[in-house]
Amino acid sequence: MNFEPIGIFRGGAARKYEAPRQGVFSGNPGRIELAPGRNFETALRDLDGFERIWLVFVFDRNGGGWRPTAHPPVTAPGVSRVGVFASRAPYRPNPIGLSCVRLVGVHGRVVEVEEADLLDGTPVLDIKPYIPAADAFPEARAGWVSSQEVWRVEILPAFAETAAAVLAAGGPDLVATARMQLAGEPFDASRKRIARTGEDTGTMSLRMFRLDFRVDAAARTVALLRVRTGYTAGELADPADPYADKAVHRAVFAPAGADIARPRAGMV
Repeated sequence: MNFEPIGIFRGGAARKYEAPRQGVFSGNPGRIELAPGRNFETALRDLDGFERIWLVFVFDRNGGGWRPTAHPPVTAPGVSRVGVFASRAPYRPNPIGLSCVRLVGVHGRVVEVEEADLLDGTPVLDIKPYIPAADAFPEARAGWVSSQEVWRVEILPAFAETAAAVLAAGGPDLVATARMQLAGEPFDASRKRIARTGEDTGTMSLRMFRLDFRVDAAARTVALLRVRTGYTAGELADPADPYADKAVHRAVFAPAGADIARPRAGMV
């Protein structure tokens, strides 16, 4: 069986940690650019009458291997790993993904969507319409997922303002990434770079960005407080740029002279 992609997904999530856990939990707009010369314009006829579509795609950046079990990003009591067929992990025997996205519009060979969880450049294998009468079963049992302990992530104004500036400067979507990473146990450092700075405070490192947060264990909420850079002033002045992100840090943090020191324990 040989499959040829029909097109490529284009969106703002370029790295695996930037993609939402599920597209429906984030706006995350994007588009599918279908290949020319294959009459796909005709194949898209009548699709714009649907509100949602299924995308069948390839997990092309999963390292080429599969694992029989997966560690879910949000676990349930007594559950640390589940069988890969009981998960939506990308490390599958055949690296095929399935996502239900919101259809925004069809323009020639381009399909505009929202609520996508694909990475930029993902090969798309097929597009199918979502039909509520056949595809929706809201009362169906959800196995271990129904017992997930999800934390509610709240975005404070200072965090939102800086995160918007980072995104406008060409950086990652820190809000979407923080929501995905902290919706599980926020202080779990096994899958993310977490430094505990106090009894109820911590910092998550995302490349050279530092995301300060505070938790309310009783309410199971995580408040995102602010975004800082992990570069010192001297490092920002250094032309060496191994992560190719210093231009974003300079644009957001350097002009105001704010927070250009590395985070210290206890800073919130």
